Amino acid sequence: MDFLELVGRRYSVRRYSDRVVPREVIGRCLEAARLAPSACNSQPWRFVVVDEPEKKQAVAEAALKGPSKFNHFAFDSPVLVCVVSERQKLVPKLAGVVKRKDYSLMDIGIAAEHFCLQAAEEGLGTCMLGWFNERGVKRILGIPKGRRVELILTLGYAADESVPQKNRKSVEDMSGFNEY
Repeated sequence: MDFLELVGRRYSVRRYSDRVVPREVIGRCLEAARLAPSACNSQPWRFVVVDEPEKKQAVAEAALKGPSKFNHFAFDSPVLVCVVSERQKLVPKLAGVVKRKDYSLMDIGIAAEHFCLQAAEEGLGTCMLGWFNERGVKRILGIPKGRRVELILTLGYAADESVPQKNRKSVEDMSGFNEY
C-alpha cells in the first residue's frame, strides 16, 4: 500500500468487532514499534499486550474509572496495549533537562504510531488513549514503581470497515516555507 494511502486509512477506531486478533499479527505491530527511532537510540518503551479476555476486562475496568469513562469503547476492543515509559539513557535525559523537553515522550509517540500504522496495514483499527486511571492498570499488570503507563492503545478489527473522511486543516494552514 502507498504510504499516504496507509496514513489515510489510519484513524481512531471506537467500535470493534469481536474477531480475535492473531498473535502473529500483533507481533508484526510490535516489530514496527521496535524499529522506531529514538533519541540516542534509547528506546525508552515497553509494550504490554493484554489479549487474555479476563485480564483485558480487568485492565479496562481499572483504566476507565471516574472521568475516564468516556473511553468506554475500550471494553469492546479485543486487545489493549499499554505503552510504558522505561528509564532513559543519560544523554537524552540530560538534554531533555537542558532543553526542557521530554524526549522519551516524543520517542514513545513515534513508536506508538509505528505500531498503529502497521496495525492499519494489517487491516486493524487502533485508538490511542491518554486519559485513563493509571494506578489500577499498573497494579494489575505488575508494572514496577518508577515506570509510567503513558498510553493505552486499543487494537482490533473495526466493526465498520469503511474509513471515515478526515477533517483536517489544509496543508497551507498547517505549514509554511522559510517563515511561520
